[in-house]
Amino acid sequence: MPHILIVEDEAAIADTLIYALQSEGFTTTWLALGQACLDSVRQAEPDLLILDVGLPDISGFEVCKQLRRFCEVPVIFLTARDGEIDRVVGLEIGADDYVVKPFSPREVAARVKAILKRVAPREVTPNATLLRYQSFELDSQRDQVHYFGQSLSLTRHEFKLLSVLLEQPERVFSREQLLDGLGIAADAGYERNIDSHIKSLRAKLRLVNATQDPIQTHRGLGYSLKCPGNG
Repeated sequence: MPHILIVEDEAAIADTLIYALQSEGFTTTWLALGQACLDSVRQAEPDLLILDVGLPDISGFEVCKQLRRFCEVPVIFLTARDGEIDRVVGLEIGADDYVVKPFSPREVAARVKAILKRVAPREVTPNATLLRYQSFELDSQRDQVHYFGQSLSLTRHEFKLLSVLLEQPERVFSREQLLDGLGIAADAGYERNIDSHIKSLRAKLRLVNATQDPIQTHRGLGYSLKCPGNG
């Protein structure tokens, strides 16, 4: 069964997570310090990491930054802070989800299952081809996107979101449709994160070319991709 590493310094919170996850058939390990987490992952990478932001030794954000230097284990942040900036920072440095305390342990377990399903290895087809649109080039076989000839450093979510938009440019996608493109059920509670991922993706595109904003917002509807001067 999938192994979940829980890094949380409050024993009561860790106990509720352990119970909920083991009830769903997962195996778990509990650690209370960030450095112990880094050492543990280097020894044996778990299937998913539930990581508290406010650890006693080093912050969960710093732990995640260091993890991303050597592994791509899925990460769910736990935090008492619900500010948009905190969510965006967490997602930008490579987290897969962000859960605010207090939370439902059953909801966290459901999110764990959804993420593990989403990141499961997929079959690579030998017929994968490049998709080009305006200044974008999508290589679905290598999970890479080039923008104005420059390779973008994207998280899993950002790559999939941009892929969905690129495959049907100018189509307006609702948040629910974008969730579906990520392989996430619309009732899984991820809608609030779509905007944060779009914001992060826009920032990375602006770093390449600040004069264009190809991701369009349609208030009350969703998002589309349309480069300036196109039709």
